[in-house]
Amino acid sequence: MSVESWFLLIGAILLVMALSASALKRLPLTTAIIYLAAGTAIGPMAGGWFHFNPLKQSPLFEIITETAVLISLYSAGLKCQAAINSPLWRVPLRLATLSVALTVCLTALLGMYLLNLSTGAALLLGAIVAPTDPVLATDVQVIDHRDRDRLRFSLTGEAGLNDGTAFPFVMLGLGLLGLHDLGVNLSRWIVMDLIWATIAGVASGALLGMLTAYSAYRLRLLDMSSEYMDDFLGLGVIALSYGTALVVHGYGFLAVFTAGYALHQTEFLLNGKSGRPSRQELKRLKQRKSCYDRAGESYVSRRSLFFNEQLERLVEVVLIVLIGGMLFLNSWRFQYVSFALVLFLLIRPLSVYLGLSGASIPAAPLHLSAWFGVRGIGSLYYLMYAIQRGLPEALAVKLISVVLITVTMSILMHGISVKPLMAWYSRNGRIWNRAAAGMATGGNLSA
Repeated sequence: MSVESWFLLIGAILLVMALSASALKRLPLTTAIIYLAAGTAIGPMAGGWFHFNPLKQSPLFEIITETAVLISLYSAGLKCQAAINSPLWRVPLRLATLSVALTVCLTALLGMYLLNLSTGAALLLGAIVAPTDPVLATDVQVIDHRDRDRLRFSLTGEAGLNDGTAFPFVMLGLGLLGLHDLGVNLSRWIVMDLIWATIAGVASGALLGMLTAYSAYRLRLLDMSSEYMDDFLGLGVIALSYGTALVVHGYGFLAVFTAGYALHQTEFLLNGKSGRPSRQELKRLKQRKSCYDRAGESYVSRRSLFFNEQLERLVEVVLIVLIGGMLFLNSWRFQYVSFALVLFLLIRPLSVYLGLSGASIPAAPLHLSAWFGVRGIGSLYYLMYAIQRGLPEALAVKLISVVLITVTMSILMHGISVKPLMAWYSRNGRIWNRAAAGMATGGNLSA
């Protein structure tokens, strides 16, 4: 497929999606399914006009998937508006730690017995498909600053945090394959990959998020900033937090999510509750109308979120079309399809139920949390990361097929079910949200 044809295809998809947005909203499926259908129509499974080889193009594909995940994680951080000490964080933390760890272990066992993988390869596969995806799960995440739904908040927080749980298992799997130094008796893995990388990622992201919010606030007081620069503020925060985390050997994905969260929380504290500006400063800010919206809340992170969401949608189109261009008919083997079905229908629900055991969660949000473990771009990034670290070609080809089928089936199964299920939940899921009333929250989230 030529460069000209590629531009024509993407341009046509974007125009059709933009012009038919209102009609598409009424369809019982997500836009990702439409992108996938377009990619499949021109890919090896149908027209044969386009084929993207993820093994040969793994360096490029790693960068594209990495960028998409970074943008989505930053947006997810901005959307999570509960204060750091809020009890609302208990569910996403348990989902992102206990449930993800259980998913990795159970999936590794499945890979060993169903796919005949070695222990290291099976553990790596489990880590690749364990985390939920921040890119393709937007339909079940917090919609905007006014969304106070606890189920959406929990799934958003899980998608933002679970990379900090999955990445150590990725490194462990690579180490068991001889591609990463684990140290004597896993000492280096425990100290550096499990403990230090997590702490360094959270700390660097939180620091940069807070400094950015404070700097933007002070510049606006001095009339030295423009609201039009807020569009680029998010990209700067993403790049700085990610780069800083990598320099100090921390997890960059965790840093970017934390940076987005810290930016909004700090901005809220400076402009809203504690640390409220003086009357003179408040009057000056409201007169300028660059830092406050109609509710008197901070405007910087809001504009940054809007801009990044547009970038997220654009990257999503490209990536899903590429996925369609990777699929072959012989990729749909019984073993691979069975692997995905067991992951979605058994392992994910069991991990969620065990991870949240004892929590006071009504049946409806609990079952929906168990079902909406969306797999997507994040899994493809981890796979490309492993390939770039020297994964043997035969194993890489097998894992590519397994992960591609898993992601494709997630797009189809979750994409078809998300709208009717979330619409049903919005009509019947108020009990859990009312139960959160009075909990300590920050930003705009109150139960």
